[in-house]
Amino acid sequence: MKRFRQIYAYNLMCKYLNRDFKGGTSDSNDLLCEVFAQELAEKKRIHSFSLLAPVRKILPSHTKSIKAEQIRSSSFKILVQTFNRKLSAQFFIMPDTSKLLEFTNKFIVEDGTTISLKDHDTDYDHKQLPKAEGEALLQLGIQKLSELQDKLYIHNQYSMLIVIQAMDAAGKDSVVKHVMSGLNPQGVKVHSFKVPTPQELAHDFLWRHCLVLPAKGEICIFNRSHYENVLVTKVHPEYILKENLQDIEKVEDIDQAFWEKRYKQINRFEKTWADNGMIILKFFLHVSKKEQKKRFIERIDDPAKNWKFSYADLKERARWKEYRKAYEEMLNNTSRSHAPWFIIPADDKWFTRLAVAGIIYQYMEKLNLSYPKLNEGQKAILAKAKEELMNENMKESNGVTEN
Repeated sequence: MKRFRQIYAYNLMCKYLNRDFKGGTSDSNDLLCEVFAQELAEKKRIHSFSLLAPVRKILPSHTKSIKAEQIRSSSFKILVQTFNRKLSAQFFIMPDTSKLLEFTNKFIVEDGTTISLKDHDTDYDHKQLPKAEGEALLQLGIQKLSELQDKLYIHNQYSMLIVIQAMDAAGKDSVVKHVMSGLNPQGVKVHSFKVPTPQELAHDFLWRHCLVLPAKGEICIFNRSHYENVLVTKVHPEYILKENLQDIEKVEDIDQAFWEKRYKQINRFEKTWADNGMIILKFFLHVSKKEQKKRFIERIDDPAKNWKFSYADLKERARWKEYRKAYEEMLNNTSRSHAPWFIIPADDKWFTRLAVAGIIYQYMEKLNLSYPKLNEGQKAILAKAKEELMNENMKESNGVTEN
């Protein structure tokens, strides 16, 4: 935890130094960050952010880089004020790891229940933690997920499938980018399924998804998934005709019985995957229509985000109620104890990321994985190897070297 506090403080300090403090070289700014981080690392809470003391500590040896008048400069005072304002000049409490375990029961769709999305918040009003602490907690969660990923790989008994579904601009890519940022890319695969190709349409609708399921020890993320086959195809049933199914010749042939059959097919497949050691977690990012509009406008106004927007997104937005009904039926028919759905509030991206990370962390913790324990024979081999390596050092110190 001490090391985490130091890293977090360093990153936070760098962020605001680059933005507000123009005095000093990059080396002196880095040193300022380190000194400040060390001070914070010794405490679980401090009152506001007083930066003058850390600067004075490094003045004697860095007078050329940071001069006394720079400490009294307006830019430095702005820096102090920025910290005080951002953290409300209150006690900054380092993240409580137990809060990572609070999200599962709040957002899970219990097996056998019937939900209505209008009863679920898009902007969760009971966060019980400020954004600054939430972001710090997310970084801690990512660190813990990295440790658990190592154990998952070493045990080679379980795999994990993470499914993410949402309306456009709900933050799917953002969740993948931030929550999975600390994992080893060798053990993580991300798949985004687009419109089926002719080859894929020549097989059953689950075929292309089965090809990329995670192997034991791996984590796989479906950014959009096999559930598109009961979502977009339900809003646009004409797409089903491309699958060339028996007894389906026109849209009118696609009735409620067809969709119920498809839900059952998905449930059976997922049960088979779960029975063979796959942990399946499915997240619906629940964004409001108002927030989606705001994000669409941001994509249009920001040249760096223009590529994210398509005029076709507006056509789908016009069918908001149809999509919401399709999502409700999907959630009610396919959330099972072996493959649960979670309805995650998505109007605040930082909270969305934290909730998803917390749920993944909790389910990985349930596996109770640990690093392998060595037997006496294996320990003896390690001891022998260490002894040989240490002997190399002794030979070198005695002037004996090998080419």
